[in-house]
Amino acid sequence: MLAKLAAYIQTKFLRRSRGIVAALEGERGQGTVEYVGLILLVSLLMIGMVAAMKGFNGKQGTELADLIVHKITEAVNAIAFK
Repeated sequence: MLAKLAAYIQTKFLRRSRGIVAALEGERGQGTVEYVGLILLVSLLMIGMVAAMKGFNGKQGTELADLIVHKITEAVNAIAFK
């Protein structure tokens, strides 16, 4: 009786642990993580570009930086969350 109980517990434990390992090794949701990382990378590059453009004393650099900030603001404001 005790041997059957031990075998039952061991079997349940092994099945459960295999399920957990399979879930951890899966690549489900990986595309979302990569997509968010790509968006963050592009936004950091744009922030750096805007900061560099505002560093110029010329009129063109400031205008371009303001235009980029304005377009980003428009795009963010256009998003409607439901």
